[in-house]
Amino acid sequence: MEFQDQIRALAKRVQKLKDNIQTEEATKTSVIMPFFQTLNYDVFNPEEFIPEFTADVGIKKGEKVDYAIMKDKKPMILIEAKSIHEELTKHDSQLFRYFGTTEAKFAILTNGVIYKFYTDLEEQNKMDATPFFEFNLFDIRDHQLAELNKFKKETFDVESINTTAAELKYTNEIKRFLKIQWENPTDDFVTAILSEVYPGKKTKQVIEKFNGIVKRSFKEFVNDMLNDKLQTALANTNSEVPANKEATPIVEETESTPEVITTPEELEGYITIRVILRELVDPTRVRYRDNLSYFNILLDNNIRKWICRLYLNTNNKSAQFNDENKTTINLDNISDLISWKDKIIETTRKFL
Repeated sequence: MEFQDQIRALAKRVQKLKDNIQTEEATKTSVIMPFFQTLNYDVFNPEEFIPEFTADVGIKKGEKVDYAIMKDKKPMILIEAKSIHEELTKHDSQLFRYFGTTEAKFAILTNGVIYKFYTDLEEQNKMDATPFFEFNLFDIRDHQLAELNKFKKETFDVESINTTAAELKYTNEIKRFLKIQWENPTDDFVTAILSEVYPGKKTKQVIEKFNGIVKRSFKEFVNDMLNDKLQTALANTNSEVPANKEATPIVEETESTPEVITTPEELEGYITIRVILRELVDPTRVRYRDNLSYFNILLDNNIRKWICRLYLNTNNKSAQFNDENKTTINLDNISDLISWKDKIIETTRKFL
């Protein structure tokens, strides 16, 4: 089994187990140790994976970190574990103390679902306050799997990881900043935009006036970029239509039986959702079945795993999601689905 498939299989298993895991020790044995086994470490070999590793801190002797991954009899990675139900924001200071007293070059803080990777980019032998890489087992991204792969036993190389650590850290910081601006642009951000497009004086009133314009422009720009990709995908989707057509229920044609016709707009909806889900599942797993009354988008071509139903052959176009409340939204344009990305991912995840 490929590495990415192993990680996804572990994620699926943890999703099923998480509600029955009540303690930190249960988290370690049920989730965290299997995670590092997936990275090919022998968690039962004390020469390679040491539990309760001693990391004396100043005058405090006998301080222990949960695990240490060893290489050439030296600790290379320290691991501080918490319960699967605990938030990690309050625990990095504990790991910070351990980091400076050992030869370890990396430290990981985890609750079995989220793994925060730290190093000493800002000051040598002093753990940075923010992680350079964060991996969420319940929100797996392909580009993150490539970074996680570097921590596998057979590919682990300190220099190689250090080379990309700084870039990763600041990439994440930039993405975090852009997410904030996406949701609520700051005055400084609006001012920076206005300096390029507005020749007048940037008074407080002007900045407040343009705040909504900047926010709307930002979202329209991203939507336009995604729509361009969707149009390219639609242009290449003809080769896939026969495979999907085979999955469409056969309707015996009579004079009174209308023909089921898949419209370009329905295909655009299908491709939109397929693109949205590309970092959660293999795109080939997202299929469709066209019916007279609605257009069904499925996972694994399984009618019990329908993700979304599109009702596009009426004046009042809408979409219904297969969540607990069967949430239904009105659609002015197919691109409106992009605004419901989180709902689409959440709905799909329950079938994994």
